Amino acid sequence: MIKSFSHLLTQIDITLEDAAGTKLWFPVNPTEINIKRDRSFETFPIINLGEVDLPQSEKIKEISFSSFFPAESDPSYCRYNDIPDPQLTMNQINTWMSERLPLRLMIPPTQVNVLVIISSHNSAFKANEPGDVYFDLTFRTWRDYRIRTLDEVGGGGGAAGEPRPDLKPVPKTYAVQPGDSLWAIAKLNLGNGARWREIYDLNTGVIGPDPDLIRPGQELVMPT
Repeated sequence: MIKSFSHLLTQIDITLEDAAGTKLWFPVNPTEINIKRDRSFETFPIINLGEVDLPQSEKIKEISFSSFFPAESDPSYCRYNDIPDPQLTMNQINTWMSERLPLRLMIPPTQVNVLVIISSHNSAFKANEPGDVYFDLTFRTWRDYRIRTLDEVGGGGGAAGEPRPDLKPVPKTYAVQPGDSLWAIAKLNLGNGARWREIYDLNTGVIGPDPDLIRPGQELVMPT
């Protein structure tokens, strides 16, 4: 959608300012300002319906206008008398564009008061108007983003602040019952009594030097 202020914009003031406080007040208002808004769509094929568009997030807005910087002030069309040097102003705009840092675009009394970047800047000179510089400017609204480190996202395992999941298996344990033997425990838990040695090797510190002497209540770690 494009909204156009088609009437002559005589009562507005267009300013552009960077974070350091450098401010540009456009001396000559454009005849129209275009604001473009789009919404992105994702298309899915559905049986018997064909393709269906599902709306996604709104795209970044574009604001554009054209005007000129006069070499000399003329009260019939200039907003103020102490106008900036056209060529120096073009250089400042080019610098802002190359820096790719957000600028504050304000167009009172409209509701345009947004952070933008300069996405396109074209200038032209006319033979019968020496010193004047004509321009076309396009801005895109600034969308702040920040790349998080692995530490900030929990080591890369999830969203910020979430602990990384522990993927190691939790070992199974068995509490020795009266009358048990390692062979019987291996048969019950591992399906093979001959694997009793694996249980003993994992639990030597609990059982002691004699594998035949196990006591009720001992917690034995089972092989995985």
